[in-house]
Amino acid sequence: MKIATWNVNSLKVRQQHVIDWLALSGVDVLCLQELKMPDEKFPRAELEAAGYKSWFAGQKTYNGVGILVRAGAGFEVDEINVVRNIPGFEDLQQRVIAATVNGVRIISAYFPNGQAPGSEKFAYKMRWLDALREWLREDMARHPKLALLGDYNIAPDDRDVHDPKAWEGQNLVSPEERAHFRQLIELGLTDAFRKFEQPEKLFTWWDYRMMAFRRNAGLRIDHILLSAELAAACTACEVDKVPRKWDQPSDHTPVIATLG
Repeated sequence: MKIATWNVNSLKVRQQHVIDWLALSGVDVLCLQELKMPDEKFPRAELEAAGYKSWFAGQKTYNGVGILVRAGAGFEVDEINVVRNIPGFEDLQQRVIAATVNGVRIISAYFPNGQAPGSEKFAYKMRWLDALREWLREDMARHPKLALLGDYNIAPDDRDVHDPKAWEGQNLVSPEERAHFRQLIELGLTDAFRKFEQPEKLFTWWDYRMMAFRRNAGLRIDHILLSAELAAACTACEVDKVPRKWDQPSDHTPVIATLG
């Protein structure tokens, strides 16, 4: 099974990019973030015509997450156990959707950005991360095969930042955010990307401004964390920079993990 995550920064704008990339990549499960559309606008029929069934939690203008699963290839989704948002955490923002695909618990998550340390949005991010961790602790007990995919809005290490000194203490790289990432790892999860030797300065997000992509001035903030059973079965993890080179691209690019 090939699973992937991609913050598309508006599915309305990037719908054809997603369809084209699904055909090129051949992934079986794709987690999307920042749909930026309400449920009634989600292009379910168009994606099904491209060979993928959809589960999603949309929101007008902001946020929104989805899971696309290859149709007609032996993949089954447990409809009863689809979860939208973090159970027990009251939140108007659509940031989480989880589904079980052939016994693998797939979670697509769009972590809050946080704006800046000390801000109310940063405090919300900390509360959200606390709630996510406690829910994951329970969900991992129920689902030994679990994958948390998404835009984490956290660069976990200096090697995940193009210029660590320039970013020091800022949002996305603050000690508090990195501590939360480590706490997720301590639950028994593995960063699939770091399971393998990787090129230096390989990132997943580049600002649209100041020719950041051309200069490779990016951050690695899109991640796939795997439970122990899935990490043992993971044979590859890669960043596909190709869609970031297309016309009107998302500022993020996909991350793919191969299981078994």
